[in-house]
Amino acid sequence: MSEASFQQPDRRKPEPLWYQVEEAIRAIVTSGEWATGDQIPAEDRLCALFGVSRITLRHALRNLEEGGLLRREHGRGTFVRSTTLVAGTRALTSFTQEMRNMGVVAGSRLLDCSLTTANAAAAGALEIEEGDPVVRIRRLRLGNSEPIGIQTAQLTAARVPGFLDAGLLQGSLYEALERHYGIVPVAAREIYRVGAVGAGDAELLDLPAGSPAFVVERITTDERGSFEFTVSIMRGDRYEIRSTLRAGRVPSTSRS
Repeated sequence: MSEASFQQPDRRKPEPLWYQVEEAIRAIVTSGEWATGDQIPAEDRLCALFGVSRITLRHALRNLEEGGLLRREHGRGTFVRSTTLVAGTRALTSFTQEMRNMGVVAGSRLLDCSLTTANAAAAGALEIEEGDPVVRIRRLRLGNSEPIGIQTAQLTAARVPGFLDAGLLQGSLYEALERHYGIVPVAAREIYRVGAVGAGDAELLDLPAGSPAFVVERITTDERGSFEFTVSIMRGDRYEIRSTLRAGRVPSTSRS
């Protein structure tokens, strides 16, 4: 790699040095100069190339590791990891935005988009009657062109009139819903379960049938209530859940 690829941080900018280094490394990975599995230069070399201290560099590397872009191996070094969606404490975002935040190019392949009726689970999630019309969108989700999961979203049809004829699935679904229907997500509830990939989904995900997967149910609401119920089957080897636990005082119990 040419040393010209390493953009040293501008100390006149308001952004912290570690943030500028983090974004510079993210850009190198996103451009493909560092491919999946590549070992990145050692810390002392990176410090010299970016012109920053080891503390600053480690701050940037830690953020990229926690974001799923890099993988540290004790005694070996730091590597560009395979496309992995890391779940944990995060903002309410679309898949497209979440992947973008990780420096990964999001993609999808539309498997089905049709008008159907709500079953009991969808009706309960969307707060409608069983049998009411819903728009069903089934997509293979990709990160850097690699399959990550299969998402099946159901939207309350009454909230999105004309959706099937509008050609709104070229990019982010949430962006399309906001632009065409004024639907802006304000909250979501997610439930994670461990499951196995079925035969039909396994072929799409390029996995053996029965491989471990995360099954994620998501109910998304706007100011008017629930509008989306999504069930995702995410590859167990490309999806992680991370959380930070902090010590705290245990509330005292009083007796009277």
